[in-house]
Amino acid sequence: MTKRDEKPALPSASDTLALAREVLEIEAAAIHGLIARLDEQFQQAVEMILASRGRVTVSGMGKSGHIARKIASTMSSTGTPAYFVHPAEASHGDLGMVTRDDVFIALSNSGESGELLAIVPLIKRQGARLIALTGNADSSLAREADAHLYAGAEKEACPLNLAPTASTTAALALGDALAVALMQAKGFSRDEFARSHPGGALGRKLLTHVRDVMRAGAEAPRVPETATLSDAILEMTRSRMGITSVIDADEHVVGIFTDGDLRRTLQKGVPVEGTLVSSVMSRGPRTITGEKLAVEAVQIMEEHKVNQLLVVDEQQRLVGALNMHDLFRAKVI
Repeated sequence: MTKRDEKPALPSASDTLALAREVLEIEAAAIHGLIARLDEQFQQAVEMILASRGRVTVSGMGKSGHIARKIASTMSSTGTPAYFVHPAEASHGDLGMVTRDDVFIALSNSGESGELLAIVPLIKRQGARLIALTGNADSSLAREADAHLYAGAEKEACPLNLAPTASTTAALALGDALAVALMQAKGFSRDEFARSHPGGALGRKLLTHVRDVMRAGAEAPRVPETATLSDAILEMTRSRMGITSVIDADEHVVGIFTDGDLRRTLQKGVPVEGTLVSSVMSRGPRTITGEKLAVEAVQIMEEHKVNQLLVVDEQQRLVGALNMHDLFRAKVI
């Protein structure tokens, strides 16, 4: 058996944890080190992108390329249209995507990536602005950039100090800082964020309104205030919601009659026939308007420990009803 074939000795749990903690400390130090190095170049980069009439192109080779993809993705989802282009592909035609109205962000820890430096003259000739994220302010890429952002690390977390680890973490964090600064400057809202994430749980919560999930029309249980207790029970059974609203002649909500009200009424020995529902209903029920977000309905239900809500318009006229099951089906909760 050759030395290569020998299985390495398994490290102890304490050694593994110690190494993991050291890696996290080194990477955290790399991010912390960026704070003091932020200067007017960062503000210049933000203003450059805000002034641009085009999009942001982000590029990098190897591990920097993976970070560049993530930065482009984060910018796109927070109000700054951006896309990734591979520098090698850029020199074979993809650079045609870049226009004079765009801003090009180049990532390279050394600042000497041959593939990026090869396309810098073409970017400049096209008229696009260039932002460089490097770990070397004296590098060729940094010198050619319109704005240079230091994104390096004094030490990699790799024991050999070779594999990009702390430096890529620093570049990623700086990219996040740039995206968030742009997001705030543009006044990017929660609704805009939801519209760019319609397929996720967050999108459902932020975009779903009460009117989208409520039971409207004949599906919303209702009886007039002149109805009997017997009429109310029949309406509750029909709707299968465990409630019925009680409305006046103009369809204004005057009360609600629930399963709980029914149990309390029967326990008191109140006769079902001949008793007006208005005499045993709950007055001042919890209501919500259809324009409110569905998550606000959830908040009201949880706060007041109710499972149903009546939906009304601005004049307190009944327009619908919903319960927890409706919200579960809509995947709001």
